[in-house]
Amino acid sequence: MKILIIYPKWPKLKEQTAFNLPPHGPVCFAATLDPRIDVKFVDENVEEIDFSEKADLIAMSVMLTCQMPRAWEVADKFRTMGKKVIFGGIATMLHSNETIPHADAVFLGEAEGFIEKVIKDFKDGKLKQVYNFQSQLPDISLVGTARRDILNHELYNFRGVQMVDLVHMSRGCKFNCFPCCSMFLGGKRFRPRPIDKVIQELESIDNNRLFIVDNSLAQDDEWEKDLFREIAPLKKKWVSHPIKDNDEILDLAAKAGCWYVYQAIVDTSDHMRDKVKRLKDRGIGVEGTILLGLEHHNEDYIKRLVDFLMEIELDLAEFTILTPFPHTPFRKEMHEQGRILHDDWIKYTCGEVVFKPKLMSVDSLKKMYHYAWDTFYSDCCQEIKMAKLFMDVIKKEKTDGTFKKQKLKAGRW
Repeated sequence: MKILIIYPKWPKLKEQTAFNLPPHGPVCFAATLDPRIDVKFVDENVEEIDFSEKADLIAMSVMLTCQMPRAWEVADKFRTMGKKVIFGGIATMLHSNETIPHADAVFLGEAEGFIEKVIKDFKDGKLKQVYNFQSQLPDISLVGTARRDILNHELYNFRGVQMVDLVHMSRGCKFNCFPCCSMFLGGKRFRPRPIDKVIQELESIDNNRLFIVDNSLAQDDEWEKDLFREIAPLKKKWVSHPIKDNDEILDLAAKAGCWYVYQAIVDTSDHMRDKVKRLKDRGIGVEGTILLGLEHHNEDYIKRLVDFLMEIELDLAEFTILTPFPHTPFRKEMHEQGRILHDDWIKYTCGEVVFKPKLMSVDSLKKMYHYAWDTFYSDCCQEIKMAKLFMDVIKKEKTDGTFKKQKLKAGRW
């Protein structure tokens, strides 16, 4: 049996430096399949889909809302050719009802321990329209090492620099942040993977640079300390979402190879300033993630916020527009107030205004979004600031002897 896994393309933010990371969902899904199944993977963001590819089953792995329109289009084309198509992934869970007309089967939930039933039904010609396992979370110990062998890593170099590989240490999130749908997707219970299995996976990854994609590592202090102590000897260099703002944990993170973190900058307080400083004092870079369009935001506030970001010397800043994604507390609030402008999902990129702001017009928020990007990067473009972070990690790798020179193909720079 052969399965073709497809990761559809989506519109990138025009303001961001254009690069692609190897996706995580498809390689985790591939790891749940019987190893006797022939698996081929196509990431449409870096290569073309061959619609003549011989495969028994097409598996659409969809992470983002703005991927859905293209995913439906691709699936429809394969189905007109007589292929069976199954959908899975985060965005599929958010848009399940809309996806049903484009699929032979829709899989909802985490695949470990459940995908075998789907494959058996397919082989028996009894594929169901919907497989809903969202309320049946698998034993976290079933999560195995992702199948990175299905990736073509050469496609994920940026100007000859090896990008990060993605990995996760846990599932679920105990926080219920208003713009986030993680509670709907993975439950509110923090589910850490056994650390020995995490170490086994990290040791299998040839790339020294990693992106730990967990919603937050700051969910259990003792687990976080143990994790950092255990991964330190591997000398990996990693990026993550927030870690606990605690001296002991920050010290352990630095020793464990923390390269930089994505840190939400939510205000201009001294607390925020000190949090960034404590990271940078330990040699940990900071990429600020800044949501624009919050209920208390007006033009003056956003200007002060951008000034603050420059003052605290963030290494990078990523500005996005608050977006009412399905199954988030924010969308529920906006729907009740009649403030959602449309459900044109391809525009739900976090770079478009798709709701009515409280203290600004739609045009004003658009203007301030561009102002934030242009002003923060007025002295030095994002590409160069990103290059500086990569130079930092190269210095760290040379210091501990883990730096690897890359062999570049002709024409790559």
